[in-house]
Amino acid sequence: MKFPKPYTLEQISQLIDCEFVGSAEFPVLGMNEIHVVEHGDIVFVDHPKYYDKALNSKATIILINKQVECPEGKALLVSNDPFRDFNKLTNHFKPFQSANKSISDSAVIGENTIIQPNCFIGNNVKIGNNCTIHSNVSIYDDAIIGDNVTIHAGTVLGANAFYYKNRPEGFDRLLSGGKVVIENNVDIGAACTIDRGVTGDTIIGEGSKLDNQIQIGHDTVIGKKCLIASQAGIAGCVVIEDEVTIWGQVGITSGATIGKKAVLLAQAGVSKSLEGGKSYFDTPAEDIRKKYKELAAIRQLPEILDHLKSKK
Repeated sequence: MKFPKPYTLEQISQLIDCEFVGSAEFPVLGMNEIHVVEHGDIVFVDHPKYYDKALNSKATIILINKQVECPEGKALLVSNDPFRDFNKLTNHFKPFQSANKSISDSAVIGENTIIQPNCFIGNNVKIGNNCTIHSNVSIYDDAIIGDNVTIHAGTVLGANAFYYKNRPEGFDRLLSGGKVVIENNVDIGAACTIDRGVTGDTIIGEGSKLDNQIQIGHDTVIGKKCLIASQAGIAGCVVIEDEVTIWGQVGITSGATIGKKAVLLAQAGVSKSLEGGKSYFDTPAEDIRKKYKELAAIRQLPEILDHLKSKK
């Protein structure tokens, strides 16, 4: 998330009432999660396990809960609760805006696009030309939809990220200030749910086709010409490269990358990144050729055991 204008380190520290390390005039251009941070961004970290990763990331301002040595060319915001203060910044720069009508006055809808009855189109949504949005679709604020896109009934674009901090009093939600981007020539089936990014974008690439009842988590990026079948569940921050095929009821863990032209067979459980150009199945998902060899070996076990017994 980029701010509408540059801020200073001192100004940001005043917004969240915390100390800072670095020049008061140090420029702050935005805020992002660690996997999408850029120069000028704030990143937050609240666990010693991830201090080094945050301090050595592309972020130039680190919101942290400990006094540490500040890396050269960077600045610190020292807070007793970085998670809370990251939420404060999201709420300041991207506050929730309630709607007062089904299609917001600030929405931009292209030529020859059809919006069927009972849809909700939120604030600052942009929809391209020649799209068809079927009934009971909800498109939350700031979503961007390209040309020639079809979205079937009951789909929701832009719900909150499933991202919580477990506190003694209960789960504290990380606020979502990102958006959903649907590129040209995408088809999305009925009753799909695509969550907005926390600070960045959840992206469905050009020409990709989604079946019914698919869940896609926050900040996930799906490439061009991918096919995803019904009931697939894709966690947040996943990267699916171009021309990947994902069959029914596949589950993919957070942060995994699926290489170009990979094929995930039905009910595969993906627990790590997978190379492109191969087919996978089972849980945990493995190369289909390797798995078939293992299954063939297992089927031979009774024969091997009988042979061993006969030798006794």
